[in-house]
Amino acid sequence: MPRKGYQEKLDELQEDVLYMSEIVFDRLQTGLDALEKKDDELAEEVIHGDDEINQLYLDLERECVNLLALQQPVAGDLRFIAASFKIITDLERIADLAVNLGEYAIDAEQDHGPDVDVQAIGEIVVEMNEQAMAAYTDEDSELCYAIGDRDDEVDAMCQDASDTVMRNLIEREIDEDTTDEEIESLMRDVSRLLLTVRDLERVGDHAVNIAARTLYMVDNDDALIY
Repeated sequence: MPRKGYQEKLDELQEDVLYMSEIVFDRLQTGLDALEKKDDELAEEVIHGDDEINQLYLDLERECVNLLALQQPVAGDLRFIAASFKIITDLERIADLAVNLGEYAIDAEQDHGPDVDVQAIGEIVVEMNEQAMAAYTDEDSELCYAIGDRDDEVDAMCQDASDTVMRNLIEREIDEDTTDEEIESLMRDVSRLLLTVRDLERVGDHAVNIAARTLYMVDNDDALIY
């Protein structure tokens, strides 16, 4: 393939990865909105939209494989294609976590648990992922490190939230008039809240993964890969 055509293929791959990220982050935000509003319609939109994300992933996977097999890239181009492949994998997994949020929204009954600000955690991890994709686009290694540092903040918020949920459960008084059905409902809500916090923490981890692959792509630096 002529050099111009090859470069166009690389540019197209980057555009396609960015397009996938926009859709995934939109679904993630919709999942958070569904959870906040207990909106089944929004939740179903996220759940039923997962097939589209999966197909995008397969299309981009094929695009990466074709570039690797047919062009035999080296050095910076090889790192770019490898990073792009790893990034779409993270994006697909973020979409799966967004589906989980939709399912939690549908399953939500009553708010028996403590007042944990899930939306605040969600806002940060969405922003982290958007910044990670900006770093990928702009080849911004400093932003990659900033995202890695911010993950510590998310981990601390998630740990505090989980501790609050468990402390509330331990301290909760259940009298003899409490029915088994009420106890089961409480446990389902507590479990759902803990799973929500866990999944949002994972979304933040995927942002770090994207930043790590970008840093390696830009500077051949594996400092954030773990």
